[in-house]
Amino acid sequence: MNDTLKQYRHKISLGQKGNALLTLVAISLVLFVILSFLKAVWYFRYQDSQLALSFFNKNVLSWFTLPADPSKIAGRPWTIITHMFTHDNFWKLFANMLWLWCFGYIMQDLTGNKKIIPVFIYGALGGALAFMLAYNLLPALLAYTPYASTLGASAGVMAVAIATTMVSPGYRLFPMIGGGLPLWILTALYVISDFITISISDTGTLITHLAGALTGFLFIFFLRLGYDWSEWMNNFFEWIGNLFNPERPRKGKSMKEELFYRSSSTPYTRTPNLTQERVDAILDKINQKGYHFLTDEEKQLLKRASEEEL
Repeated sequence: MNDTLKQYRHKISLGQKGNALLTLVAISLVLFVILSFLKAVWYFRYQDSQLALSFFNKNVLSWFTLPADPSKIAGRPWTIITHMFTHDNFWKLFANMLWLWCFGYIMQDLTGNKKIIPVFIYGALGGALAFMLAYNLLPALLAYTPYASTLGASAGVMAVAIATTMVSPGYRLFPMIGGGLPLWILTALYVISDFITISISDTGTLITHLAGALTGFLFIFFLRLGYDWSEWMNNFFEWIGNLFNPERPRKGKSMKEELFYRSSSTPYTRTPNLTQERVDAILDKINQKGYHFLTDEEKQLLKRASEEEL
């Protein structure tokens, strides 16, 4: 195996430090486990399962889901982020993480490690914005606004799927089997299966998923025009990471000073060239101003000249 192939496999390995795809999946899984544990506690507190579920949704889950009512969001602004990692159903979580892994792995293979998290977040935020606008502007949904909320990674996953397909629709899956399956076919299957599972009456969820897909499309569209929406986000993440990194360069110091000039002593001694012209210039200076006006370097040169009998 050549070095290039080894580096490529290491780049997309599961245990790679800073693996963005693994980070997204891990956050969703950890949050689901925490919420499942809290739900079990509520079931132990109340014998009636329906009552326990109702209290859990009101007192716990509602603090992680994004409400459609803007006045509620003002009191829980963190839900703008937490809702995209929150799931209350195992099979929905499993489906989202499976599709996220499929498309996210390909995206990291094609674009590196710095695009998937921004695309996912933009898709989820685009879906959230569309959800809120739908419930606050569409007459058919206005009556449900005080009670409606959204959660789950579906909009973010949809954005990742569409963005990955736009990057390389002809990307081949399972190339050893009949030349492989084009990526766009997998994306079509995913989109169809996703919308089939949405109830026709669930207009809000449908709009959320469509907005996520549109956001993924726009991300790549503007990237091709030279506008990288992920740059500021990656810079922000890097800045946050450096806050807890003791090896980061200190403000006001260059990288060279941090890495190479930490010693209090001079790492080298500069020895100026000794020439007859330089000695004559020093002697003239002594005649005009006196010996005490010589610099340390000039005194050293004069000393060397006397030792070398120049």
